[in-house]
Amino acid sequence: MTATGAHQDATGMTPSGRWWWGRRRSAVLDIGLAAVSSLECGMEGVAFADQAGLPVPVGVLFGLVVGAVLLVRRRWPMAVVLVSIAVTPAEMGFLMGIVGLYTLAASEVPRRITAALAGMSTVAVFVVTVVRVRQDVAQADAGQPDFDPSGWYVPVMAVFLTLGLNAPPVLFGLYIGARRRLMESLRERADSLEQELSLLADRAEQRAQWARQEERTRIAREMHDVVAHRVSLMVVHAAALQAVALKDPQKAVKNAALVGDMGRQALTELREMLGVLREGAVAGVPSVGSPVSAVPLAAVGRAAAAAAAEAASEDGPCLDALEELVEQSRQAGAVVELTVLGEVRAYAAEVERTAYRVVQEALTNVHKHAAGAKVVVRLAHREAEVAMQVENGPSDAEAADALLPSGGNGLVGMRERVTRLGGVFVSGPTDGGGFRVSAVLPVGEWAA
Repeated sequence: MTATGAHQDATGMTPSGRWWWGRRRSAVLDIGLAAVSSLECGMEGVAFADQAGLPVPVGVLFGLVVGAVLLVRRRWPMAVVLVSIAVTPAEMGFLMGIVGLYTLAASEVPRRITAALAGMSTVAVFVVTVVRVRQDVAQADAGQPDFDPSGWYVPVMAVFLTLGLNAPPVLFGLYIGARRRLMESLRERADSLEQELSLLADRAEQRAQWARQEERTRIAREMHDVVAHRVSLMVVHAAALQAVALKDPQKAVKNAALVGDMGRQALTELREMLGVLREGAVAGVPSVGSPVSAVPLAAVGRAAAAAAAEAASEDGPCLDALEELVEQSRQAGAVVELTVLGEVRAYAAEVERTAYRVVQEALTNVHKHAAGAKVVVRLAHREAEVAMQVENGPSDAEAADALLPSGGNGLVGMRERVTRLGGVFVSGPTDGGGFRVSAVLPVGEWAA
């Protein structure tokens, strides 16, 4: 009695059994109610047959058929109520009327239809009750001459009996229907929140994955810029050392010292970067003995990224070290000219580090691919931007090639650095057979 076919249709329940029942116990309940109603109507059909002058079997059969209509209360609640109204004059189907009104009130039938059918049922029951009470009063007057009820007794008793039969099932059905709709609304809201949380979790996982990939790319770029330049100079000095070891021992000793200095600098920078990564990981990872699942992997990645970014912004190279960078290439045997235009001023650490790395990587490419070439480094300080350009001529055929390996990531890393700050990066061969790398960085947003 707590579920209707209309409710199942509204909630999208797919019946798992036969016909309109979604569950087996619902079918058992309806079959049981229909059997009891048929038995009641069959017994009441005996009296109906006597009053109507019909054979008793006909009245019993009619009662059985009428009572069986309760079987379809979930699918057609209005039909059950209409049948109960139709058989009200025959004084049968009281159980069917009560259950039918409850099912109709609890279903998704429009309220105006429910009110109309409930009013029709109330009027029918009231009329039949008035007639029955008046007959009972007449019989009481005949048996007891002293009994003299006034005119209010019959209508008052009829109203009480009618409301007692019709009001409780209608009110209870309205309550159950409202409660069911409320629960369904809360269930839908919970499902919606669950889907939204799942979507947010997926997006958070995607953002974490993107952040991890971005951090791996940034670390690889930093490692490439830090190590590749130093190692390239070491290889160039080692080649020069091999060439002059027998001819000029003094120069060989000088080159050997430069190789050692370069190696120590490369190791120092590499150790500092790895130390930053270790510190960031330790800041986000629980101590030994604590549950590992207590700290999410995304938190570790964020801590490492923040620590690395902070250390890089504080300890990273700046434009003041550009002269030293050019001097290292000169010591390696390259002819490098540095030209600075405009008023020298300080910029944000991110801008200065990016400009330094662009020049550094460009010089590294010169050592790799254009041994003995003349190089011109230009740095221009403008009002809203800083520009740098590294241009080299063709390689000197007499210069020994250091045979430095190339991973093909230098230009890609420079472009990523520049475009991340909203700058412009251009690279390509020159008409004279050389190569040019140019970059322009805006300093308005990134000004110190």
